[in-house]
Amino acid sequence: MTTAIPATSPLAHHPVMPRDQWLAQRQALLARERELTHLRDQIARERRALPWVRLEKDYVFDTPEGRRSLGDLFQGRRQLLVQHFMLGPGWEQGCPSCSFMADHSDGMRVHLAHRDTTLVAISRAPLDEIERFRRRMGWQFTWASSNGNDFNYDFRVSFRPEELATGAVDYNYGRQSRPSEESPGVSAFYKDDAGTVFHTYSTYGRGVEVMMGTYSLLDLTAQGRNERNVPYKMEWVRHHDRYEPAPAASCCHAQA
Repeated sequence: MTTAIPATSPLAHHPVMPRDQWLAQRQALLARERELTHLRDQIARERRALPWVRLEKDYVFDTPEGRRSLGDLFQGRRQLLVQHFMLGPGWEQGCPSCSFMADHSDGMRVHLAHRDTTLVAISRAPLDEIERFRRRMGWQFTWASSNGNDFNYDFRVSFRPEELATGAVDYNYGRQSRPSEESPGVSAFYKDDAGTVFHTYSTYGRGVEVMMGTYSLLDLTAQGRNERNVPYKMEWVRHHDRYEPAPAASCCHAQA
């Protein structure tokens, strides 16, 4: 049995070589991968060395357990990671890309907890709208509503109409236009023994791919992410309950 690659596929004319020749090229790539790993480690050290910002506001959120402060969301741990989930008031459903991120969350929670870290999602939608969507998606992670406080605005993931009307807002540490009043992000916080909360880091734009483990695996494959060359590369992503059945195979199988 051999596997035939359709002639229309970009892989149809991909180089093929004996394993010993392939191994030489793989070892050369391994050296580059090690450089990237060491650079990633260095950037992580620089990230941890950033100064912190003491939070002066007392943010209070609606949760299924009642009103909770930002400090309460740590759930007794020292570190808090927040997914700024794009679900605005009145939205029928959450952003598909943010949902793609959140699909990875439940499996990580127990491991993060064993490193003194709590992961939560925060959205500006009222709690009842959050809970309706959460039930549909089957997620178990903590998800709080910032409706009624300035948390989303202060962390530059929500924008008031008058801001959007100017044509550019402060997002991802620069001025840019945004297509919506909500945008994605991931923020990190630390709480000391006195209960003081510090903002230690935030990432936006493509930085939120840190939560997209599916992409990391796809990047190992021959076709990679296989996304169209359009401005919004994630156009293919659907809510996990809205995909059509996946095809059993994506290539032809011919008899040898």
